[in-house]
Amino acid sequence: MESLGVAIIGCGAIHNVHVDAIKNNGMGRILWFVDTQEERAKASAQKHGGQWHTDYHRVFEDPNVDVVHICTPHYLHAQMAIDAVNAGKHAFVEKPVATNLEMAKMMAEAAKKNNRMITICFQNRYNPTSVRAKEILNSGELGKIIGIKGLVTWYRDSDYYTSSDWRGRFDTEGGGVLINQSIHTLDLIQWLVEDVVEYIQGNVSTRVLKDVIEVEDTADATLYFKNGARGIFYATNCYTDNSPVEIEIHLEKGKLRICDDKLIKIQDGKFEVLVDETCETSPYKSYWGMSHDTLIREFYENLIRGNNRDIIPVEEGMISLQILDGIYKSSSTGNKIKIN
Repeated sequence: MESLGVAIIGCGAIHNVHVDAIKNNGMGRILWFVDTQEERAKASAQKHGGQWHTDYHRVFEDPNVDVVHICTPHYLHAQMAIDAVNAGKHAFVEKPVATNLEMAKMMAEAAKKNNRMITICFQNRYNPTSVRAKEILNSGELGKIIGIKGLVTWYRDSDYYTSSDWRGRFDTEGGGVLINQSIHTLDLIQWLVEDVVEYIQGNVSTRVLKDVIEVEDTADATLYFKNGARGIFYATNCYTDNSPVEIEIHLEKGKLRICDDKLIKIQDGKFEVLVDETCETSPYKSYWGMSHDTLIREFYENLIRGNNRDIIPVEEGMISLQILDGIYKSSSTGNKIKIN
């Protein structure tokens, strides 16, 4: 099997998930680890093999690098991905796609111009619960979607923000609970409904850590889809624990509920567990999901087969940013905002 040369940019906690996925799929050779903190880049290279550097531009000069994994703070995603495709590399980018729509559009243009892929890491689309729910929705067996809700109630303390020089600031994080903790849930909501959000009424606030952060720690929204479905969304970092994310889909003939690693069908007063992932184990945080491996494997298979269809292109990553932007605008004006 063909093996692709890989560089990983950013050696924080999440990059370990990417390393394991690359090793598991057997289609990539990690050639470089890059981090502005020399000790982190060096430690990763020593642990996993490969070379290290503090300047990603130098690494992009290596003709043996085919793929770049971008695992850096949010504000660095866009420019690094643009530089990668301009250098002839494909890019796999951790969420969010960028901190604003303007930079995301530049990423999409660069990918198209250079005929390279920029795939966004919305790995929770590949969770077995998500995949099975999508199959049922597409089959039509429960009828049309009437409504959908998503709930994210997590805990982040002041140390989480003060231990980093980029979290908690709009210019570097791009927002708070919306763009960091709950963006996966917003992505799943629009992906499952498979229709565009036309209007948004939303609100954001900072309730617990006003003296520490400038971004929101709580947000809620009502989402109005073009097909007539309505969604409700609530996210907060103000809870005292990281509770399981909950998504519920209300259909004409029943409901589907994703919660606590299970997919449950509710119909005629009966509850049926369709998928149960609780027996699966992972060394990583449960709320990251367990599907980085699946998504990264498909990404590499696509490249090796010469398939030019990007599985989660920048344009799809932009949808959640549009929703975020709508929530912020609605909150600041007090009005329902049209986004499509």
